[in-house]
Amino acid sequence: MTKFADLKLDPKVLKAIEEAGYETPTPIQAGAIPPALEGRDVLGIAQTGTGKTASFTLPMITMLSKGRARARMPRSLVLCPTRELAAQVAENFDVYAKHVKLTKALLIGGVSFNEQDKLIDKGVDVLIATPGRLLDHFERGKLLLTGVQIMVVDEADRMLDMGFIPDIERIFSLTPFTRQTLFFSATMAPEIERITNTFLSGPERIEIARQATASETITQAVVKFKGSRKDREASEKRKLLRALIDGEGDKLTNAIIFCNRKTDVDIVAKSLKKYGYDASPIHGDLDQSQRTKTLDQFRDGSLRFLIASDVAARGLDVPSVSHVINFDVPGHAEDYVHRIGRTGRAGREGKAITICAPRDEKAFDAVEALIQREVPRLENPLKDQAPTAPRSRAKKATEVKQDAAAPVQEKTTAPVQEKTEASVTEKPRQDVRKDTRKGKDDDNGRSRRSSSRRRDDNVVGMGEHMPSFIALSFDERRAT
Repeated sequence: MTKFADLKLDPKVLKAIEEAGYETPTPIQAGAIPPALEGRDVLGIAQTGTGKTASFTLPMITMLSKGRARARMPRSLVLCPTRELAAQVAENFDVYAKHVKLTKALLIGGVSFNEQDKLIDKGVDVLIATPGRLLDHFERGKLLLTGVQIMVVDEADRMLDMGFIPDIERIFSLTPFTRQTLFFSATMAPEIERITNTFLSGPERIEIARQATASETITQAVVKFKGSRKDREASEKRKLLRALIDGEGDKLTNAIIFCNRKTDVDIVAKSLKKYGYDASPIHGDLDQSQRTKTLDQFRDGSLRFLIASDVAARGLDVPSVSHVINFDVPGHAEDYVHRIGRTGRAGREGKAITICAPRDEKAFDAVEALIQREVPRLENPLKDQAPTAPRSRAKKATEVKQDAAAPVQEKTTAPVQEKTEASVTEKPRQDVRKDTRKGKDDDNGRSRRSSSRRRDDNVVGMGEHMPSFIALSFDERRAT
């Protein structure tokens, strides 16, 4: 069995690895580290959670341990799709390079440009960045990429999903042609294949597992859900989520709950808090300080439920996540694998539960086609608590007919009715019509311009404000 001591790493790096508690490399690490130390380009394809980060950090530290960085010209560059993944890569460098004098800088959004500029001006050995913030610094004239010796692209397929491929191609063009490139991805889409053929030179290809396969340590299940009515579907789906959480009992120590939309992330988090569950949201619209605080709480166990969008689906290294719940079926089948890969890491057991509504059937069929297996069906825990179905239109119409056939009860009392009839029959109608312009009536007693009718009595069913034209007799209307 291969051990880290057999991989020709720097003794100071091996000491840091031993202090971190690792002895045996994962398959992707054992396959990628030797060619990387030889200076060759590497194309690593492995599912999430297999240790890809150490596959490039360990050889980079060994190769960069000698030499010195110049101002504004980093010696190496690591590109990551999200802030969280970039921060996690920086933490890996801190762990494995603590016995080696290397400088690093982290360029991500949500952090002051001035602080980042100061680090770059001093010169850094390792520059870890998201594509957008890196290009911002370059366009401001604060950064040069002509001194990059090693370039790493991490989670390349996620870069593709987020629309970063044009930025990646531009960054490649800004670096020296003689650079060494380490390229890692969980899947190999045609666009990713094109980039590797263009920018990598005779790479060593290490493919550890079949593309987009889920770890065998993860127990998968799907619950079919259909709302009773369209306007109740969202609340009933959240009720189902709570029932699934309660059904897992003590086995569910913590969980990441994925939603497709940021608005749903906030709504689900707020709903769980309302019912007494310890939950917080994380997505791209939150401030970086808030995102970092939420992740830290989830890692140290003070937060039980992390409600996330796909920004958290890649690169989050929380070893002890017991469950992943897909509140929504992801639109891209590959994202399903990356989501559930947050549990069952490093050989641990985990469970992934997906809620599938009728509109998600096609997307879930694509998931099963990708992983080449049928996900076991889980019975809906709310099946026996289904709400009463709404009455049909035919039934409502029958009830209306029955009501119409029933005798109508008099709503007015007898004294009021007698008084009303008396007021109608005994009091003669009086027409008072005057000429509004000259104060005179015409020959027929009608106003030349407009007329009004004064009534002191009440007409049944019309109230006190009856329009005057209704009180006119047929002969009067025809005469006018």
